[in-house]
Amino acid sequence: MPVREEIAKLREQIRAHEYSYYVLDAPTVTDDEYDRLMRRLKELEAERPDLITPDSPTQRVGGMVAGGFEQVVHLAPLLSLSNVFSREDLTAFDARVRAGLPEDEQIEYVVEPKIDGLACSLVYENGLLVRAATRGDGTAGENVTSNIRTIKSIPLSLYQSAETPAVLDVRGEVYMPKKAFARLNAEREAAGEAEFANPRNAAAGSLRQLDPAVTAKRTLAFFAYAAGVGAKDKHADTLRFLTGMGFKVSQGYNTVDSIDKAADLVDSWAKRRNMLDFEIDGVVIKVNSVRQQAILGVTGKDPRWAVAYKFPAEEAETLLEDIILRVGRTGVVTPAAVLSPVRLAGSTVRRATLHNADFISQKDIMVGDYVIIHKAGDIIPEVVRSLPDKRPADARPFVMPEDCPECGTPIIRPEGEAAWRCPNPHCPALGREGLIHYVSRGAMDIEGVGEKVLFALLGAGLLRDPADLYALTKEEVANLERMGDKSAENMLAAIEMSKGRGLSRLLFALGIRQVGEKAAKTLARHFRSMDAFLAATEEEITSLPDMGPKIAESVVTWVSLPANLELVERLKAAGVLMTEEGPSVGDKFSGKTFVFTGTLEKLTRPEAEAMAEALGAKTSSSVSKKTSYVVAGKEAGGKLDKAQQLGVPVLSEEEFLLLAGE
Repeated sequence: MPVREEIAKLREQIRAHEYSYYVLDAPTVTDDEYDRLMRRLKELEAERPDLITPDSPTQRVGGMVAGGFEQVVHLAPLLSLSNVFSREDLTAFDARVRAGLPEDEQIEYVVEPKIDGLACSLVYENGLLVRAATRGDGTAGENVTSNIRTIKSIPLSLYQSAETPAVLDVRGEVYMPKKAFARLNAEREAAGEAEFANPRNAAAGSLRQLDPAVTAKRTLAFFAYAAGVGAKDKHADTLRFLTGMGFKVSQGYNTVDSIDKAADLVDSWAKRRNMLDFEIDGVVIKVNSVRQQAILGVTGKDPRWAVAYKFPAEEAETLLEDIILRVGRTGVVTPAAVLSPVRLAGSTVRRATLHNADFISQKDIMVGDYVIIHKAGDIIPEVVRSLPDKRPADARPFVMPEDCPECGTPIIRPEGEAAWRCPNPHCPALGREGLIHYVSRGAMDIEGVGEKVLFALLGAGLLRDPADLYALTKEEVANLERMGDKSAENMLAAIEMSKGRGLSRLLFALGIRQVGEKAAKTLARHFRSMDAFLAATEEEITSLPDMGPKIAESVVTWVSLPANLELVERLKAAGVLMTEEGPSVGDKFSGKTFVFTGTLEKLTRPEAEAMAEALGAKTSSSVSKKTSYVVAGKEAGGKLDKAQQLGVPVLSEEEFLLLAGE
């Protein structure tokens, strides 16, 4: 048989076996037979490297370590979902859907399990996988193509047919099966490494490895659940289409014609969740018709045509052994429960939040009590209540100390606040917690620099503030416990990568009180540079959208401190980017409120809203007498009717663009 034909036949056989094993969970050959076929393919490709193609099964594992992940813009936004928690919430969702559609419209819902993994977008061009990215902020994510290629339930090339589009943007969830998670943690424990908290964290950590070979060793899988580009007219048809293209989709999805039937399926999934080999934290309910989805639109990053029904947090009983205090980056002194280890929602819990002293008093919680804990949002362990009937005789009340546990400064409780604070700006805890925040995902997102690494750097005297991160050397990092040359190289590459995050991420990372992610974006978009930001007045800041006097006062106070200005100068000298790209906030639409409805032709709804906001407008999801303009696209429904009833000016998309000066 000619080499070209044998290679093509081997690839076809291997892909079929991979599909049977990783997608259908029904192996068709033994591991030895699979390995034999793969070895033969590698031998032939070694003889004829000119015949190697990007979609060959041999190309799944990359041999080079990436220097970091570049940011890529999604073809269409990856939307998040608003959460509901009861049948009443589902009924209210159904009512909103019906109010947003013409009265005579029939509505179908698709109900499918909500996989607890890491959302990703896979882009195929002419049937070949060309790019994969994490959700990121919904608009842009990290390019993880090399790592995605190692996941064998993801096809590198699609089954070609008349239906195969030139461009297909597949959305889905990367996850780690429960058995693989248990095996990985057992291996890490045996090696003396920290265990992953849950399968989702393990999947996220595995996918975001700088070395694809490490990702390949972790047993990751992928469920497809939508198409950002290339979707069919109905969501259920898209799922069937993706199955035909070689993707694994949830076999448990159902199409129903009423919200009551959807609620019944939610109850069914809740009973079965622990029987699955993957974690689910709820059920997703979507309007089936894509045309109706377009009419309903989105609000912010949440579609009005879909919700996630979140299951109640699992609860567990355990012993509260002690209450300790932690000082946060803003000086807040927060009590935390030290617990007898207990298994809860897929992970072992040893600590839980107690919020503040008032919470402890109101819940009648004592040291030594048996308590009920759950995971708020299935993420953060939280003490729900004590069990007074089981209270031992030696249980003791908690008393908030008078002094900061870190620096000994008397703590204070500002009027009107529930929190106690350490007023010492030089408290070592503020610097430590500020560093933890600086490297965190929403801030400068420095992969591989977690709490343990930061504590090691602090203990070695190598770190005092964020600017010191950029002065670290390979030798200094490699000498830390459980670090080596390769780990040091990866960490320094991640630190170098963080320099280009931009002004909005930097402002959030600096931990300025009252300046969250949204405020940081608004400030960066307006001032565009750190120098302009540092020169801002309170009046200038309060004139911006959603910038109140507390934020303005906090910013001006922060800028007035010499230590903060010195930190900024050191970060600038290290090469940290201190400007923001993109449109600045103008004042053309200042004081105006826009509502967008229907299907736009030249812009997506989020793009149109972003354009209006960039020109100083506010955007809203509902029409009222205070609405300045309603921009109506095709199939505009109830909002257009309401605008006409109230006499609110209605613009076409073209008229809006002319008004915006585009």
